[in-house]
Amino acid sequence: MSSEIWMNNSRSIMAIKGNPGDNRSRGPASIFIVAGLCCFFYLIGVWQRGSFTKGDSKALLITKRAEDCSILSNLEYETHHGDQHGLVDDPKLKIKQFEPCGEKYVDYTPCHDQMRAMTFPIENMNYRERHCPPEEEKLHCLIPAPKGYITPFPWPKSRDYVPYANAPHKSLTVEKAVQNWVQHEGDLLRFTGGGTQFPHGADAYIDQLASVIPMGNGTVRTALDTGCGVASWGAYLFKKNVIAMSFAPRDSHEAQVQFALERGVPAVIGVLGTIKLPFPSRAFDMAHCSSCLIPWTANRGLYMMEVDRVLRPGGYWILSGPPISWQTNYKAWQLPKEELEEEQRMIEEIAKLLCWEKKYEKGEIAIWRKRVNSKYCSERDSRVTLCDLSNSENVWYKKMEACVTPYPETINSEQVSGGELKPFPERLNAIPPRIASGSLTGVSVESFQEDNKSWKKHVKAYKRVNKLLDTRRYRSILDMNAGLGSFAAALESSKLWVMNVVPTIAERDTLAVIYDRGLIGIYHDWCEAFSTYPRTYDFIHANGIFSLYKDKCKSEGILLEMDRILRPEGTVIFRDDADILGQVKRIVSGMRWKTKMVDHEDGPLISKKVLFAVKRYWVVGDNNSTILR
Repeated sequence: MSSEIWMNNSRSIMAIKGNPGDNRSRGPASIFIVAGLCCFFYLIGVWQRGSFTKGDSKALLITKRAEDCSILSNLEYETHHGDQHGLVDDPKLKIKQFEPCGEKYVDYTPCHDQMRAMTFPIENMNYRERHCPPEEEKLHCLIPAPKGYITPFPWPKSRDYVPYANAPHKSLTVEKAVQNWVQHEGDLLRFTGGGTQFPHGADAYIDQLASVIPMGNGTVRTALDTGCGVASWGAYLFKKNVIAMSFAPRDSHEAQVQFALERGVPAVIGVLGTIKLPFPSRAFDMAHCSSCLIPWTANRGLYMMEVDRVLRPGGYWILSGPPISWQTNYKAWQLPKEELEEEQRMIEEIAKLLCWEKKYEKGEIAIWRKRVNSKYCSERDSRVTLCDLSNSENVWYKKMEACVTPYPETINSEQVSGGELKPFPERLNAIPPRIASGSLTGVSVESFQEDNKSWKKHVKAYKRVNKLLDTRRYRSILDMNAGLGSFAAALESSKLWVMNVVPTIAERDTLAVIYDRGLIGIYHDWCEAFSTYPRTYDFIHANGIFSLYKDKCKSEGILLEMDRILRPEGTVIFRDDADILGQVKRIVSGMRWKTKMVDHEDGPLISKKVLFAVKRYWVVGDNNSTILR
């Protein structure tokens, strides 16, 4: 069966890619151009589902679909505005061609490069943190896909099956064979849902947790998985309508985060080391460590303090594996019982100091709950150093501190510190407590509601052009400048997830509000590479990103990074000023991207425009020109 799945996807990719020696392959491509980008999106989806027949009937069907998909014919931006912005269409201006990088860069992660990492201190995992190349060492070429790469299977099939060609790494299939992480079966990698701490599968493990933690009713929505492995915990949490942000370092467990991303599960490369996690305070309803090998008692409990910072009042911390229940497991773990006993004792002591209440311990699983406010924590406040609350969200490249993040003030012992959230999905469009309280400067209840309304309109307009937005074609979506998260809220569906990025130079720090809405996200500076593998995202949304960074770093560098993390045949929607998009269009014309500029949905007199783009399918060894003609 696996070979049949593989062949169906391979045929669909070859149909889109085309064969230089086959005229039938080139014919439909010319029709795509005539039909406009709207049909391009639609036909890719139909073609990949294997709906086309051979030869002339294929061309006839494509032509018919093109006739039904004419929205862009009324929005020809170049026709109406080309003379005003010569950069858009002037054939006299030479387009810079970006050449492919070498095959050794197929899995290149610039800020987590293994060779560079080894030049940094090993202590406290410093060498596994972000270490980006200086400007003179940055690559200015296109990262290729590996030979045989195909579009991932749609969710939920992708949770269990990944084409081996997309991530051709076998080490975990051997190293973790007994723990059932992943199996290599012919042309596929099969993920069975097993794990070090869940030999009976992730479903059974999650059900055990759900006997203590209120999952499935929307109370617990956002989760953090520290040291996630291949992210099976996060993959199976979707059944409970819980979305997990998973992270693990790029280390000896080769490609673990890459496997997670190929499965369609949110994940980033990261580690608890010396700098703060790139998330706001009070972000997650639940945090999890399953045999994650994090030294929780090191540095006077520094890592537990960092988990406490990002955990909501009333949130849960799950620890499974060593040292929990060391009395019955130390022989199986082949670890000294005295060390395990001391480690668990110290974890219990630090948890108490943090004002976490132990709710459960059975087998190798222990669960604590963070108190809902400081009224229960008088002992804590007298024994620890409290962090400066006014500086709590300034986390980008900031060193972790041995201090405890204070609770926001409450009136009584029943009130949830920071405000009580609605259950999901109601919280998605409810007024976030940080806005209702006025703690986010410059954002009122009215402006939040207007932002929500505007993005519903924008997304509706996007869907008129790209009809695949309502299908399973796009699973992993990146919003590069997420604002209040309203783009993701307008898209919300069990078919997809959105990584909401709040740039470190954004006018307002809105990431905490995004988490209040039951969405996930991360801080990032787009002058640097993102903490992920190549070919992570099916779809990228770039609203105003080039206006934001026009005086900070070169557009070319940002676009090369977008190309690195976008899958072949992935889609990008740019939304920005017309002159800026003209420059973007010219740059990506030399990057194997097909583009189409259209007017703002409110008409041609609006200065902002929308640029739709699709990255062409190509793999390592393809030597044809990077310019699409």
